[in-house]
Amino acid sequence: MNNGSNRIIVVGAGAAGMMAAVFAARNGHDVLLLEKNDKAGKKLYITGKGRCNITNACDIEDLFNNVMSNPKFLYGAFYGYTNYDVIDFFEQLGLKTKIERGGRVFPESDKSSDVIGTLLKELKRLQVEIRYQCEVEEILAEDGRAKGVLIKNTKEKLYAGKIIVATGGLSYPSTGSNGDGYRFAKAMGHAVTKLNPSLVPMNIKEIELVKELQGLALKNIEITVTSKGKAIYSDFGELLFTHFGVSGPVILSASSYCIPHMGNKDLALTIDLKPALTKEQLDTRILRDFDEFKNKQYKNALDQLLPRKLIQVIIALSKIDPEKKVNLITKEERKRLIDVLKAMPLHIDSLRGYNEAVITKGGISIKEINPSTMESKLVSGVYYIGEVLDLDALTGGFNLQIAWSTAYIAGNAV
Repeated sequence: MNNGSNRIIVVGAGAAGMMAAVFAARNGHDVLLLEKNDKAGKKLYITGKGRCNITNACDIEDLFNNVMSNPKFLYGAFYGYTNYDVIDFFEQLGLKTKIERGGRVFPESDKSSDVIGTLLKELKRLQVEIRYQCEVEEILAEDGRAKGVLIKNTKEKLYAGKIIVATGGLSYPSTGSNGDGYRFAKAMGHAVTKLNPSLVPMNIKEIELVKELQGLALKNIEITVTSKGKAIYSDFGELLFTHFGVSGPVILSASSYCIPHMGNKDLALTIDLKPALTKEQLDTRILRDFDEFKNKQYKNALDQLLPRKLIQVIIALSKIDPEKKVNLITKEERKRLIDVLKAMPLHIDSLRGYNEAVITKGGISIKEINPSTMESKLVSGVYYIGEVLDLDALTGGFNLQIAWSTAYIAGNAV
């Protein structure tokens, strides 16, 4: 077999790997894409609840604002291959896209399989060879240069002049993410920063309360997370109560801010159920309802204010006798009710694990990667892209943008 010096090997046929293979092949290289699963894009398939939030149609400055770790490293990548370049890429290959609330970009069909299908069709057109069920055991290097890869089951050595590692992180291990890329990097002397599941639901201490609310989805609420009494995150959005705690887009984003504070015993989450109203406006609204239901008991007078499932919980938290007639409720009691509605108190016990994490926080230290090529500064000819790097962002298409942009840079650099 030849020494493969003209060949590019891409390890991992996820979002970043497929994109890098496309650009390497468009540059005229002989590209071999290796995937340990029996099909490509397993994680891509489940992103955005199976709809695939491809990117975000925000201003480029906002891309950086939504990156949690090392945004400056992505300067060349984001400007080199913007969110609008990504939209154009898919549109030109025949995938129609649409923009939804918060700038989120989805395929018009709402099917992540169409995103994967579009990439695979382009790889086929470019004659990229894809080998499935082909797991890489190690990357072969000699004298500080990439030589090829060793295949796990067959012990076959595949030679290549350049190797792009796109193995992902540890999130959603069911899709094959087991940290291979970190292992490869460590074997080559790279530092890997502390790894944590991120963009993940939260376990809540008030377990009986959340179980009562299980399945309740709240829209247009505002949450605030405090650590040692100091606010560390606040945002509007959607929240879902589960059997263990809370989930939903606003919670996933909040989890990313909670990671450095997880040792603190007093990590608290408050929910403003009526963020559009000030306390005074809310008091006026409650008085109007109470006036309308003046002969009703408190427990039967909140139907217009709250979803049915939430009523019992709010009554308990407000510490007002549920049997009390509303025309007898005092101003002081009303203030307690308003305080609960504007800051429903919960306490964060822990974050969920990698099985439910959208991404991995942490990864290969970016200090050892060239930001304009994604090449290792330690072993020439090895490139690292996507989630395997110490880069992560909030929900809304930003993590996939990191994958596409870093893949584009590496695919062209090789």
